[in-house]
Amino acid sequence: MRIAVIDLGTNTCNLLIAETKGAVYKILHQSKQMIKLGDGKIRDNQISEEATFRTSAAFRAHKKVMDTFGVDKIFALATSAVRTAGNKTEFLAAIEKECSCSIDVISGEREAELIFNGVLLAFGKIEFPSVILDIGGGSNELILTHKEEIIWKESRATGMSRIINLFDLFDPINDEQIRELQNYFTAEHQSAIQNCLDKKVATLIGCSGAFDTIADILDEVSPGEKQRVTQVISLEAFYSVYERLLKSTRKERLQMEGMDVVRVDLIVPAIILIETLISAIGIKQIVQTDFALREGVLYELMAAK
Repeated sequence: MRIAVIDLGTNTCNLLIAETKGAVYKILHQSKQMIKLGDGKIRDNQISEEATFRTSAAFRAHKKVMDTFGVDKIFALATSAVRTAGNKTEFLAAIEKECSCSIDVISGEREAELIFNGVLLAFGKIEFPSVILDIGGGSNELILTHKEEIIWKESRATGMSRIINLFDLFDPINDEQIRELQNYFTAEHQSAIQNCLDKKVATLIGCSGAFDTIADILDEVSPGEKQRVTQVISLEAFYSVYERLLKSTRKERLQMEGMDVVRVDLIVPAIILIETLISAIGIKQIVQTDFALREGVLYELMAAK
């Protein structure tokens, strides 16, 4: 069976097409369209007309791809920006016309579960206590896991599109703003930090998004050029990218090898969040994976057979 999974996120609308046969799968296609649901209206928990137009265009583009692959079933999921939008009913009605499918607006807890399942598909086995982090535009999901079980999870509306609308960040960011963001993230994710300390977590599993960009910068490859199931990122390598990004201007980031234009404005607060968690928890190892929510849907479909 050929399935398509559409992940309607806050920054991008992502498409995955895969073929499944029992417990075997093959990813046939992955792509994304920039939609910026998290534009200035996200402060008011609204989706702008411009964002609705961009999303409609994204779904039309994805439909062409799905038609080419002869997809049997479509799973379309919407996350943080849509679930908190006061005008989501009107927005969804407009978008569902484009794909002739229903869009499931999932809760933060459900999003965390799917991300966890996507990580399981990538890793197979997670032997040591680890914290999974997915940094989104609207929300961040943190999942504490050990031996293929979720010990604790949270989804908080602290995604990077919300952050750049909440904080007026300088270009480049200055030391005072770095400390302000560190304090904000520490307060917002205090429960996650404490749970990780209690379980002596030393491994951070970073899902897609900002972690893909960090890996692409380190590998000096264009976004999407290198597909990774898992890739270890040493703390030394992470801090080399961290220092470089903190000192950079937006113009300089646009010229960096590996920088995704989708994340050029979001990567600085994202990397500050990552470093804040590393320092507060005492992380010793980072493992990046491309797998997250979309692959979690694939995992569940195969597990149900």
